[in-house]
Amino acid sequence: MPAEMMQKAQIRRGRRRFATTWEQRKAGDRLVVLRGGSPRPIESYITSDPSGVNWIKIGDVEPGSMYITRTSERIRREGVSKSREVFAGDLLLSNSMSFGRPYILQVNGCIHDGWLLIRDAEGRFDTIFLQQMLSTPSMARQYKALAAGGVVNNLNSELVQSATIAFPGKAEQIKIGALFQKLDSLIALHQRERVEACL
Repeated sequence: MPAEMMQKAQIRRGRRRFATTWEQRKAGDRLVVLRGGSPRPIESYITSDPSGVNWIKIGDVEPGSMYITRTSERIRREGVSKSREVFAGDLLLSNSMSFGRPYILQVNGCIHDGWLLIRDAEGRFDTIFLQQMLSTPSMARQYKALAAGGVVNNLNSELVQSATIAFPGKAEQIKIGALFQKLDSLIALHQRERVEACL
């Protein structure tokens, strides 16, 4: 299992340790991994109509956030069948610019081919845990090793499906995910305090 996840999972909560029995599988055995797509020419599908479908781009990610909560553009509904439709609760993995970074969707929409959809279709994972697991340095090393040989580091669905993931049962995932959220909140609080102290 990823050493980073094991170290965090060993943190005591009171007198109880998190479980250390983790399952290892290829990502494609447990997750749906699909590439995005673009209706072309995209300029013909962009719309300002509020009834349009969210068009999700890397620029919609707030710096430092693991969530995508809004989009700056929409596409006409006719473009949905030419793209990849995604839903709140899905994860998106950037496959080029911010190589291998995962984000949790909080909006529905469509994605272009700069994204990979990661969908837990069988409900095996806690969303926070899954996002954190896919964010570990060991996953990044796998991606880079698997993508080696290309002109640029670029992920595709087959490559991500072949990566090895490690995870405990869902009950333990939820506990670990909750711990991650607390740690993230503390880090964000300290960062704000440092910024305010400099003003």
